Amino acid sequence: MIPVVSFAGKRVAVFGLGGSGLVSAQALKAGGADVIAWDDSAASVKKAEEAGIATSDLRNIDWSQITALVLAPGVPLTHPEPHWSVKLAQAAGAEVIGDIELFCRERRRLAPRSPFVAITGTNGKSTTTALIAHILRTAGGDVQLGGNIGTAILSLDPPDDDRFHVIECSSYQIDLAPSLNPTVGILINLSPDHLDRHGTMEHYAAVKERLVAKSDVALVGVDDDYSDAIGRRLKEQGSEVMPVSARRELPWGYFARGTKIVFQPYQRPVEQAETLGDLAGISTLRGRHNAQNAAFAAAACWHCGLKPAEIERGLKSFPGLAHRMEMVGRKGEVLFVNDSKATNADSSAQALASFSDMFWIAGGKAKAGGITSLEEFFPRIRKAYLVGEAAKEFAQTLDGKVPYEMSGTIDRALETSARDAEVSSLKEPVVLLSPACASFDQFRNFEIRGDHFRELVLKIPGITPFK
Repeated sequence: MIPVVSFAGKRVAVFGLGGSGLVSAQALKAGGADVIAWDDSAASVKKAEEAGIATSDLRNIDWSQITALVLAPGVPLTHPEPHWSVKLAQAAGAEVIGDIELFCRERRRLAPRSPFVAITGTNGKSTTTALIAHILRTAGGDVQLGGNIGTAILSLDPPDDDRFHVIECSSYQIDLAPSLNPTVGILINLSPDHLDRHGTMEHYAAVKERLVAKSDVALVGVDDDYSDAIGRRLKEQGSEVMPVSARRELPWGYFARGTKIVFQPYQRPVEQAETLGDLAGISTLRGRHNAQNAAFAAAACWHCGLKPAEIERGLKSFPGLAHRMEMVGRKGEVLFVNDSKATNADSSAQALASFSDMFWIAGGKAKAGGITSLEEFFPRIRKAYLVGEAAKEFAQTLDGKVPYEMSGTIDRALETSARDAEVSSLKEPVVLLSPACASFDQFRNFEIRGDHFRELVLKIPGITPFK
C-alpha cells in the first residue's frame, strides 16, 4: 500500500467504498488523515467498518472541517449532474479528487522522477497497459501495474526511482486528477463513449487530453481526428509530442510498417528508422488494433530506456489479456474467442476486422449508435446470435444483410452458434463473443460475462483449451 501522507492531520471525506474507494480510505488513514467515509450500499459501509474505517452519512457531517472529498471514479462528478456529495464538497470549498490524484501527490513527495507511464483512450488501453508492463518485466524491471485495469493504484508499492508504475486511467479517474503528470502519457484513440457521464464528445475528449497535457513525453494517436487534433494542439503549445499510427507511415514518430513496429526520428532519412519489434506470428497481437496497441507499448518502453531486442522479446512472449480477443479453445476447425471487453461498436470492430468467417454473438445493454458503424464487416459474418436488451435494435440493423437469430442469452447463443460453426464447410470458422454492448442488463460487468462464456466453451465435449 502507498500511505497518503499529504493529508496527514487533515479531515478527509471518502464517498464510494468499492475496490478503489476502500483502498483510498485505508491509504489516507495509514498516512495520518482523519477519514470519514460513506457509500449508498450498506454492505460496502459494513465492509469499511470491518476494515477499521470510520463511517457516517456525509449528508450529516460538518463540511467546514473537511479538507477534501475523495470520490470513487464510478460516482458522477459533472454529468448528468454532480453527485450530492460533490455538491456538498463544492459548497464547502473542499477539493474533489480521486485516487490517481492521491498517487500523484505521493509520487511528487517520495520520488518525483520515478518512471510513471499512464495510458488512456477509448479502446485498447487495457491491452496496451498490460503489454507495457509485460515488456518492462520481461526486461527485468520492477513494475507495478494498476489503475482502471483492475488493481487500485494505492494498493501498489510506493514510487521509487527504480520502480515503474504502469497505470491505466479511465476518463472518470482523469477527471479527478488535476495534477496528473506522468513521465510517459499515452492517448491511444478517441471515439464516442461514456457520453452519459460527460455530456458531449468535446467534453469527453477534453478530459482525456488532461492525461497527456502535463506528461514529460506525450504519445498521441493520429488515426482518429479527435486524438490527432489534441496532439497537434499540444505540440503547438510546446509539449513534447510523439505521433503514433497503425494505419500509415509517418514522416516521424512511431508506426506499423507491415508487421514491424518502427521508430522514425524527426528530420532523419528513412533508412535511419529503427525497428523496435516484429508482430509476425504473434497470435495474441493479431489485427490492426493490436498493431496500434503494440506501437504504443513499444514506444513507451523505448522512452523508458529499453533496447529493441528487449522490446521484441516482450512482444513475442505476451500472453494476451482476458476478455480481449482471448482465444478460449478449439473444437476441430472451430475457434472460440472471448471478446467480452468489447463494450461498444468501435471495440467490436477490432475483432470483426481480425477474422474472415464469424458466428457472432452480440448484444447486451446498447450504447449510442448501435452497430450501424460495423456494416463494412457484415460480409464476414455468417450468422449473428443476438442477446439482451439490444437484440431488437441489432436485428433491425442486420435485417436483410446478415442472417440472425434472437438467442436471448449467451448460453443459448453459444449452443446454436457452436453447432452452426461445426457443420459449416468453412476452413476456420470463429465463434466470437464481441457484444458491442455493456453487460449490465444480464451481468454485473464484462469480466463476469466473459468468464461465463469461457466456462461454457470449456464444457463443450471435445474442446481443446488454449494454454
